[in-house]
Amino acid sequence: MAREKPLIQISGLRFGYPGRGLLFNGLDFLLNEGDRVALCGENGAGKSTLFLNMLGLMPFDRGSIRFWGKECTREEDFVGVRKRAGLLFQDPDDQLFCPTVIEDVAFGLLNKGFSQKQAQERGKAVLEKLGISHLAERVPYKLSGGEKRMASLATVLAMEPEILLLDEPTTGLSDKARETLVEVLDSFNAKGMVLISHDRNFLETVVNRMVHLKGGKIYKLN
Repeated sequence: MAREKPLIQISGLRFGYPGRGLLFNGLDFLLNEGDRVALCGENGAGKSTLFLNMLGLMPFDRGSIRFWGKECTREEDFVGVRKRAGLLFQDPDDQLFCPTVIEDVAFGLLNKGFSQKQAQERGKAVLEKLGISHLAERVPYKLSGGEKRMASLATVLAMEPEILLLDEPTTGLSDKARETLVEVLDSFNAKGMVLISHDRNFLETVVNRMVHLKGGKIYKLN
């Protein structure tokens, strides 16, 4: 039997906001290659914060985080991780900042070394796949909540990350957009995914196991 390949290993994670006590105290988490995991929990449990800790966007107090077997201790380590792991923020306004949607989608690709033509072509292909090609030249802040969500997702998928960390990807989506999202995620060639969502039906469609964040620790649901 082939051994499972860990993509993310978190051990003994400790983190707390100043003046608010500990949010995580000895948290452990494992994402193996092929996993599609739902991270469940009540509002305020720390799900979104954990994503930020994972990618070094919010430094933790104690513990270890390993990606692909390598421990990440410095900003340089996390910079490398962020090139291979894509994060969909809970608030689309944290992700969209360019004058048009296509510029937002192409932004990361240009920083990755793609030519303007290559970035535009891939960006348009992703928008087409998500069914939002008509939004390419729209101004992001004038979009509806659901449109912003899909545009934000396009900026992540265009980078073709090996790991997807998606925070509330179905919020504000129409039934049709939600169906499209399920189809896209089902066919997306990521090595692993972690999804935060209160949409239980959506999670049961796309994940292969669920975990629960409660009291600063993660427990298996199935």
